[in-house]
Amino acid sequence: MPSADSQRTPPREDEQVGTRDLAQWRSAAGRLVAGWLVHVAEVIARVVRWSASNVALVLTVGIGLALVWGFTGASAEVYEDVMDRDGIALIDQPVLDAAVRARTPLTAQLATDFTDLGGKVGMPVIAVVVAVAIALAWRRWTPLILMAIASLGSLVITVSGKELTGRARPPQALAVPPFESSASFPSGHTLNATVVLGLTAYLIVVWAHRKRWRVLAVVTLGILIVAMGLSRVFLGHHWLTDVIAGWAIGLAWLASVITGHRVMITLDRRRRSRSSVA
Repeated sequence: MPSADSQRTPPREDEQVGTRDLAQWRSAAGRLVAGWLVHVAEVIARVVRWSASNVALVLTVGIGLALVWGFTGASAEVYEDVMDRDGIALIDQPVLDAAVRARTPLTAQLATDFTDLGGKVGMPVIAVVVAVAIALAWRRWTPLILMAIASLGSLVITVSGKELTGRARPPQALAVPPFESSASFPSGHTLNATVVLGLTAYLIVVWAHRKRWRVLAVVTLGILIVAMGLSRVFLGHHWLTDVIAGWAIGLAWLASVITGHRVMITLDRRRRSRSSVA
């Protein structure tokens, strides 16, 4: 099992959350998946002459990206089915109408300023700053690598999802300028915020020694993720179902990246354990 060698070698500080060792897979399903990924990565590594941990990371996120892309396509099919059944009238339109009624000039401006953080400029800047800061704290390249993979994958998923559906955004008469021209489904701001801020929370949770800081990071960044999605509906830039899809797809991709990191840790631990025995 993938955890056998990790029991012989103690984890580094960046390989655990509190007392929980990230190389220990508690569920039977987790042990099965991790064991398969570890085995395949070690086989591939012998062929390509690359470190097994790096192969494992690429393999895991590659499989994850394919699965999430398939999930995005399935979401598009569900969306089309919902639209055929007057889904906009039942779900999206009433929520948008309520948002329009609740707007004031001040709240619209505040929401616009906030949502700009999740745009094409704001979110990449946040991702780079966070990744560099945590990489310096860890004294490792891992946070930069994970953030780069997560952000690039998020972009690919967002663009492909919009191409699959081509869904029109809410009418401009009900939206707050500046208006956007890309397809509406899924919400890119929401998906990217879920991935970048979610990964930030994960990295802080791994890095922080005190439980209060870990809880604060998860709660604060979780609120920001929810707020980013709701701001898109409030401003009339997206339908509610676009935002829900952004959250779901973003979480699925985030889980893939985190799994890749944990498999990488598992293989690194095995290597260190074998080196110490030798």
